[in-house]
Amino acid sequence: MGQSASASSHGYSSGYSSPGSSRRRYLTANQSESSSFSESNAQLSAVDDVDFTLEIPDECLALIFQSLSSGDRKRCSVVCRRWLAVEGESRHRLALNATADIHPHIPAIFTRFDSVTKLALRCDRKSISINDDGLALISLRCRNLTRLKLRGCRQVTDLGMSFIAKNCKVLKKFSCGSCTFGAEGMNALLDHCSTLEELSVKRLRGVNDGVVAAPIGPGAAAASLKSICLKELYNGLSFGPLILGSKNLKTLKLLRCLGDWDRLLETMAKREDNNLVEIHLERLQLSDIGLTAISKCPKLEILHLVKALDCTNAGVVAVAENCKLLRKLHIDGWRSNRIGDEGLIAIAKNSVNLQELVLIGLNPSSVSMSAIASNCKKLERLALCGSETIGDAEISYIAEKCVALRKLCIKGCHVSDQGIEAFAWGCPNLVKIKVKKCREVTSDFADWLRARRATLTVSLDVEEAEVEAVEVSASDAGEQEDGAEFPSSVSRATNAGVAGGVDVPSSQNAGRSSAYKPRLGIFGGRSLVACTFGRWLNTGNGSSNSGVL
Repeated sequence: MGQSASASSHGYSSGYSSPGSSRRRYLTANQSESSSFSESNAQLSAVDDVDFTLEIPDECLALIFQSLSSGDRKRCSVVCRRWLAVEGESRHRLALNATADIHPHIPAIFTRFDSVTKLALRCDRKSISINDDGLALISLRCRNLTRLKLRGCRQVTDLGMSFIAKNCKVLKKFSCGSCTFGAEGMNALLDHCSTLEELSVKRLRGVNDGVVAAPIGPGAAAASLKSICLKELYNGLSFGPLILGSKNLKTLKLLRCLGDWDRLLETMAKREDNNLVEIHLERLQLSDIGLTAISKCPKLEILHLVKALDCTNAGVVAVAENCKLLRKLHIDGWRSNRIGDEGLIAIAKNSVNLQELVLIGLNPSSVSMSAIASNCKKLERLALCGSETIGDAEISYIAEKCVALRKLCIKGCHVSDQGIEAFAWGCPNLVKIKVKKCREVTSDFADWLRARRATLTVSLDVEEAEVEAVEVSASDAGEQEDGAEFPSSVSRATNAGVAGGVDVPSSQNAGRSSAYKPRLGIFGGRSLVACTFGRWLNTGNGSSNSGVL
């Protein structure tokens, strides 16, 4: 007892405790753990009830929505009422199925999407489209529209277009296709929309149906217009006053439009303030007179000449000798043999800035191909299609001399493994080569070339389904609604027959034009050029100055 008392008095413990005291300590520890666990659960529950997105400002949330795809935006809009409101207020681009059934819902749609500046109204052929009343209601709700696209709106007349013109005066881009309004509605748009910069008109039935079309333009919009695209119009020449009156016009596309276009181009060439940079001409009644007029455009950089059967070497030489700034040149001779060595040698001598060259249905000799390979030092993209004279020797010139070449497309030429072998060492900057319908090029050799140059993408005879899908996307990019222009004219031009297109025979050589129609050869199917460059369009590997690839 004395020892125990002494030890206790000095503050030491013997380590022994009674059973009662142990149970009390266990219960106390258990209660403490339970209490801590309950508090943690309560804190977690409180955290779960907190919506951290409430601290994100509406402006930041709107920026997040704008970076999402259309489907993700729709899913986010049903999360809560706030997200629904912010998503609607921040949506600037809207596409609607513009059938007649949409009319009762227009107020609700544009109450939610009250900030739309880019609007597309589309209706299929089997449905009844929105009418003038619906278009008037939309124009009142969307006074800040800068872009408007109408597709298949056959119930819209000149009256509906007048509503758009008067209520949407800040339009910068207008595009229509398969609509039924006419010259009066188009003139109303041009008179009131003084800031219009881009105009695209395709199969405008109100203009096509008239025997004598009323003149269109120039109007107040002529001062600001920079791009005009006319496609598949019987009375395309009715837009002549607009084209001639647009002093700041930089891009002109005339695709499958009836009429004698030589006179219009001659009149345009006489202007001192000719600022045209890009011209696309496809299946027009056009001769060397028109090409000579085009050669008087000193700022011309891009020219597409597709299936103009009356154009010869003389017209091409005039363009080459006078348009020193040419960067992109597409020529589809449709196997007429009217454009050949003389024109191509002139291009080689004068177009030192050429970066992109597409030759379809031409039969150049080794002399002209050697000249192009030797003189066009900046050539980065080259396509050779449907030529009966291009063989291994010409391809070897290209491999040896085209040092800057990055992308090459060959279709339907007499090229074999021996010619393609030159690219195992030549063209040090080449990143992609595509070969189709060249029977003497084998898949085994393509594999060898891939192994020889690991950085080179070699494409040989891709599947037709894949080709068609690529061409469709490329064709849509070519309508200037997303800024891409290369594939459209080439893809459409290399088809034997274009759905809904207009065949324009020459008045002077109608017999010859008809004779050439069956001689389409490999161009009766899909175009490799459009497929190839359509895919390259999204790679961004081209020159910064190309604007396409």
